[in-house]
Amino acid sequence: MKTKADLVSGWLAKADSHLAEAARCVGSTGPYDTGCFHCQQAVEKLIKAVLELHGHPVQRTHDLGRLATVLATVEPALNLARPEVLLLTDCAVKL
Repeated sequence: MKTKADLVSGWLAKADSHLAEAARCVGSTGPYDTGCFHCQQAVEKLIKAVLELHGHPVQRTHDLGRLATVLATVEPALNLARPEVLLLTDCAVKL
């Protein structure tokens, strides 16, 4: 069974991968919507890493608003329920 550290490390590695791909998209001639998708995925993975770190169950969702609301209960200093973050949800995969 994976430890908490393994799970957090996995979320962070996935977030780094998404950020690298977003940077590659921005530095290219597009498509830029793909870069937005990777930004959304990176934020999602980073939130899930913090939730995992605090021992909070990780929801199976791409909705950054829902995740930011849960995050605020375990780490209030990370105020991610801001318009520029929440707009990224529209770039996510629809379940």
